[in-house]
Amino acid sequence: MRLTIATWNINSVRLRADLVARFLETEAPDLLCLQETKTPDELFPAEPFEALGYRHQALTGQKGYHGVAILSRVPFEGVDRRAYCGKGDARHVTVGLPGGIELHNFYVPAGGDEPDRTINEKFGHKLDFLTEMADTFAACRRKDNRIVLVGDLNVAPLEHDVWSHKQLLTVVSHTPIEVEHLARVQDAHDFVDVTRQEIPEPEKVYTWWSYRARDWEASDRGRRLDHIWVTPALRNRAGNIRILKAARGWERPSDHVPVLMELEAG
Repeated sequence: MRLTIATWNINSVRLRADLVARFLETEAPDLLCLQETKTPDELFPAEPFEALGYRHQALTGQKGYHGVAILSRVPFEGVDRRAYCGKGDARHVTVGLPGGIELHNFYVPAGGDEPDRTINEKFGHKLDFLTEMADTFAACRRKDNRIVLVGDLNVAPLEHDVWSHKQLLTVVSHTPIEVEHLARVQDAHDFVDVTRQEIPEPEKVYTWWSYRARDWEASDRGRRLDHIWVTPALRNRAGNIRILKAARGWERPSDHVPVLMELEAG
């Protein structure tokens, strides 16, 4: 079985339900992992997506903030949710897929504006969240684990994952301490960064462009915040990464764009 898995921080699923539907109609992934849905589960716009064939939906949301969801044409073999850092802030959902695959969808805290946990509680929360992620995956580490981890991890780890490495070293999302914490998560289960496996440095790769830019496309000051990782058991089964940059130019877009991967699940 070959699956296409997509991840997209939609920045309010109710506000952009039409964009999600457009994406599902034109790209037809088997699964779409959404972040920052910003809606409680009872108000999630499930029916339009069900009508497009995405009848299997795993949701965890809250009013106005955060929230993740997985929309699928493939039945789930179990759904699990974990509250990190003792907060019920709707940042993680996992589903089981055919072939013994676990699909984890994460929305890591953004971390606020000041990269100093002593004066910025949000930054401390981000670092603690990443630490707990690393500990969680280290505790379940096995060579034969078939895990896919996707989502807005809110860290652009590599020099060419940002428009200017030097200028962003003190900007939240690219600071050395965030990069170090994300690396610990990756090392906890030897996760393979599938995007960079296919598109190695020094090629620039972005998935997010700020709303603040007058002309985001002309300035092209992006960051790679959205990731798809797999465990070593799936390394040779994952590929064909596509980043749908055009979606940033859609009407009333998210500031993130979808990332898609094909996976041989059988």
